[in-house]
Amino acid sequence: MTSHSQADSRQPDQNAKNITRKKGSRQSLGETAWTVVAGLCLLTALVPLFLVIAYVLVQGFSRLDVAAFTRLPPPPLSANEGGFANALAGTLIMVAIGALISVPFGVLAAIYLAEFSSGQIPRWIRFATNVLSGVPSILMGVFIYGLLVLPFFGFSAIAGGAALAVLMLPIIVRTTDESLQIVPQSVRWASLGMGASKFQTVLRVVLPAALPAIATGLTLAVARAAGETAPLIFTALFAQYWTDDLLSPIASLSVLVYNFAAVPYENQRELAWAASLILVLIVLLTSILSRWATRKQVY
Repeated sequence: MTSHSQADSRQPDQNAKNITRKKGSRQSLGETAWTVVAGLCLLTALVPLFLVIAYVLVQGFSRLDVAAFTRLPPPPLSANEGGFANALAGTLIMVAIGALISVPFGVLAAIYLAEFSSGQIPRWIRFATNVLSGVPSILMGVFIYGLLVLPFFGFSAIAGGAALAVLMLPIIVRTTDESLQIVPQSVRWASLGMGASKFQTVLRVVLPAALPAIATGLTLAVARAAGETAPLIFTALFAQYWTDDLLSPIASLSVLVYNFAAVPYENQRELAWAASLILVLIVLLTSILSRWATRKQVY
């Protein structure tokens, strides 16, 4: 009787183990299947990126030489190879102007939203930021054209930098705001508990903790600004020669690509591909430098 009762008591346990194993195997199969699906989706998303980079690399690398970085764009029927030195310098100048305008305003606005605001104000500001980030870039160019180009500066590097600043601003505000919100609230409480003020907590604790994510957002904003064309056509126009005045029209890589990509002259089309490759390399180099700088400072 004892042996039969022990066998009867073990039978439910064995059945439960079998059921658990079946459920575990089904769950593992489901997890594996979804992992495969997610991996395929990731590869599908990356394929266009690698194809674009590879095509630009193949088309533009053969045209990269010393002349491309030191000479001016060639005339249409000129046998001279020429280059895009003035366009590269103009792009860097206007992106720097845009960053000098947008970064302080964007970071300070995000700090106010994440750390000091209350009530319905931050909700409406975030809504306005989201709307601004979705506005087509050409409208930003038209806006700056009516605000600065016509009444004040004319086509100039200042106007081009201002248009890029308007484009960069919502990206900086959104990414910085989200980066500050990621920092655990317990970190702030610990700093306040040690006697630090609210301002000291934000400046010395929260900002350094969120710095890598903020730098990533700044890189994204710079990458978008460097590749914009339509706002610069309305604000900076283009210059075939060197520009030594920020209040004069200035060349840029994106507008050079726009001007030269569809012309019937092989020399200028090759130069457009080379300029496209340089734009891609600028974005890549900016991302690498931001990662390196933030890791070195934080760790």
